[in-house]
Amino acid sequence: MLKPNLIANFVGQGWVGLMGLIFVPSYIYYLGIEAYGVIGLYYVLLTSLTLLDFGMTPTLSREIARFTGGGSDAIAVRDLLRSIETSTIILSILAILGVWAASGWLSTSWLRYEKLSPAVVAQAIAIMGVVCALRLVESIYRGCIIGLQRQVLLNGVSSALATLRGLGAVTVLAWIAPTIQAFFLWQGLISAVNVLILATATYQLLPRGVRGGRFCLSTWKRFGGFAGGMFSITIAGILLGNADKIVLLRLLTLTDYGYYTLAGLVASSLFTLIYPVTQAWAPRLNQLHAANDLVRFIQTYHQGAQLISVAAGSAAFFLIAFADVVLNLWTHDPVLTAQTSAVLRLLVFANLLNGLMNMPCQAQLAYRWLGLVLRAEFLAVVIIVPAILLATPRFGMEGAGWSLIALNAGYLLMTAQFMYRRILVMEKWKWYCNDILFPLTAAAFVAFCSRGVLMLLPGGSIEYWSMFALSAAMTLAAAWAAAPSIRRQTIDMAAFYAIHMRLNRAARLDQ
Repeated sequence: MLKPNLIANFVGQGWVGLMGLIFVPSYIYYLGIEAYGVIGLYYVLLTSLTLLDFGMTPTLSREIARFTGGGSDAIAVRDLLRSIETSTIILSILAILGVWAASGWLSTSWLRYEKLSPAVVAQAIAIMGVVCALRLVESIYRGCIIGLQRQVLLNGVSSALATLRGLGAVTVLAWIAPTIQAFFLWQGLISAVNVLILATATYQLLPRGVRGGRFCLSTWKRFGGFAGGMFSITIAGILLGNADKIVLLRLLTLTDYGYYTLAGLVASSLFTLIYPVTQAWAPRLNQLHAANDLVRFIQTYHQGAQLISVAAGSAAFFLIAFADVVLNLWTHDPVLTAQTSAVLRLLVFANLLNGLMNMPCQAQLAYRWLGLVLRAEFLAVVIIVPAILLATPRFGMEGAGWSLIALNAGYLLMTAQFMYRRILVMEKWKWYCNDILFPLTAAAFVAFCSRGVLMLLPGGSIEYWSMFALSAAMTLAAAWAAAPSIRRQTIDMAAFYAIHMRLNRAARLDQ
């Protein structure tokens, strides 16, 4: 299941990421950059409300993955789903009411804007609460399908609805009402459809038991410890991931915040190359740990880590080297490009450093060791908020970017030291060198050399764009060539398929 899930995740999440990016210039065109800053608030609210998950969804996904490996039974899984489902729906209703009650205060006391009216912003925030609540419920069924390793199905549904979400939003803005309220109403409609589809698929895929699932407190007692640890990690992760956005909402105008949101959105596209790997690898690591297969666990771990470095590392250094070219090609807006390219480079590098820790974190979760991730993330939150408060007034958006780079570099260098003292003890230097240093160094070297060559060519010429496309391919190829496990596995697969095709051709000739 690992290979088809990985391919489906790359294709599906890549398409979802593309749909999330391709329509952004149209959003800005119809709404304006200040209203787009309100959409930035939506992203903050969406991730913040995942706190109401209380670690339930990752616990559910993990237990379903363990069930597929023989570590649980169908009744326990269905009881866990029903208990989490009931709790999440209740919490989602409370979240809708809470966001609605706070919408007036947020629109007048927290945000800084010039053209929008407080009433419009308050209405948009209230609708955001409904959309975010639906996305919270959606995450339950998404976690179930991931745990069942039916990620081809999940990505098919996600890709179709992401297309409908983006294309429909532009249609609504262009033909019905170019308002921020209309934008969020459409998002809410698509989220409701998504919940219905994923819930139906989940219940059809789950194994039948002697009875249906029930809400019961004994389920919480059984899984509460792990869920509590995941909840703590979620709190720290949300605070860490949104600290810059929350603080900058207060420090920047909505116009400048719109530019920062745009840069953050492009930089976050890096995770569409990271999450497919971790989403496919996490259930597999849990299965191997449950089966006590350490040899294959280590092999799978290094393959996943190198794949992240190859895919995300090559994309990151290409974006860093060609940020201005990519932005101008995408938006056709020189002013927006000038305002965004510098901070984009910083945020891309910060996200890369953060993404490199995904596979070590998944290994820790497979071992049910939550303490290190939790302590590291809470310490990071304590550091990052004052750093942004100090750096932003002096250096603007770039100050926040540099703060995130310093934080994630420390996270990468320090946290791993503690992890490899307790688990995968002999794998530290292989991870640092083979999995990270070699592929990233090769990608960076080729990307920046290609940038130098591109600048010698006349802009807009056939040679210019040919070199631009060739640079992307060469950067990826360099990272692949420098990653030993991925290179060897790719060559072995190519040789296997070549032999298979020759045997099939010989069989046809014999007939």
